[in-house]
Amino acid sequence: MRWTDTIRIAESLSDRYPDIDPLTVRFTDLHHRVCELEGFEDDPARSSEGILEAIQMAWIDERD
Repeated sequence: MRWTDTIRIAESLSDRYPDIDPLTVRFTDLHHRVCELEGFEDDPARSSEGILEAIQMAWIDERD
């Protein structure tokens, strides 16, 4: 996975952290969690606030 794979990342986060409300996760923690996902292979420095926000929104949608 890469930073642009927001839906796949959101699905993985939802599976790995089913009891966490995405709205309570700070972007620094979200960045760390994404980087630790199995299959994530992108450069950690390539993320941005916009990318993290898109991932967070997709994670929220995934939980609904």
